[in-house]
Amino acid sequence: MSPSTISYLTFGIVLIIAVIFDLGLISKSGTTMTIKRALVQTAFWVGLAMAFFGFLWWEDGHKIALEYFSAYLMEWSLSVDNIFVFILIFTFFRVKPQYYARVLLIGILTAIVLRVIFITVGIALVTRFHWLLYIFGAILVYTGFTMFRSKHDEEMNIEDNRVYKFMRRFLPLTGNDGGGHLTMHIDGKKVYTTLFVVVILLATTDIVFAVDSIPAVFGISQERIVIYTSNIFAVLGLRSLFFLLRGAIDRFGHLQQGIAVVLVFVGLKMLVEYFNIVLPVYVSLLVILVCISGGIGYSMWSSRRESSNQKSNGV
Repeated sequence: MSPSTISYLTFGIVLIIAVIFDLGLISKSGTTMTIKRALVQTAFWVGLAMAFFGFLWWEDGHKIALEYFSAYLMEWSLSVDNIFVFILIFTFFRVKPQYYARVLLIGILTAIVLRVIFITVGIALVTRFHWLLYIFGAILVYTGFTMFRSKHDEEMNIEDNRVYKFMRRFLPLTGNDGGGHLTMHIDGKKVYTTLFVVVILLATTDIVFAVDSIPAVFGISQERIVIYTSNIFAVLGLRSLFFLLRGAIDRFGHLQQGIAVVLVFVGLKMLVEYFNIVLPVYVSLLVILVCISGGIGYSMWSSRRESSNQKSNGV
């Protein structure tokens, strides 16, 4: 059995056990998630991702492990913007707090399936048409510059969402949450509840974010084990991260600029490889760490300064 096969097998076993443990022991359906429980879940998923990093280092060597760690960090940081949109969706459809955990779980598991399909197609295309990496690189540079200039508080208009428009046009929808169910019957006719709409929007929104994040992972590594595992671990941590950050999302307003710099860096890294310039993986890791920690640190400092100014002005 090859090291790669052992890594995939270990990842699959750990993933199944972890999901069962999360659902059976940490999470309880129908209850409101507390900050304490969200913190425990976040620590659980991050700890598991770091444990897999250690396993990859031992099984496949430091290069693969560092590529995985870099990709995971980038995906995890991009999740913050993902969560911002999730909050808008939950607010728009007035989802009750007791349904948050279940809806997020179904939406995220659906998103994982879609991401696996997306990644598989991407790997097949890049393997056959290597020049696509340069297009990915150019897209990342453009996205990074656009993200850096955009305002964090620009809200997405749910009414204009194409997926939502499609569902309203072709599916029998109801404004009822169905008591926590995805479907219900009204006058003998099956209709889809607001929770069903939210699940679909969560999954498709994640795929929109994946259009940027997955090519960025290709810029860090073309190893399949790195691409698959870093994405899945980051997405699985979204649910607990949502509950942990939903009350403090505004405090990370400048993280977006840090992520934007990372995307530009990774895009340029992909482009310069055309000239046979290959940067070591630890350089990518260092840039990602500096940008993300810098974005978080500056966001917290800016938030404290703004709060202090408001107090001094008697606001």
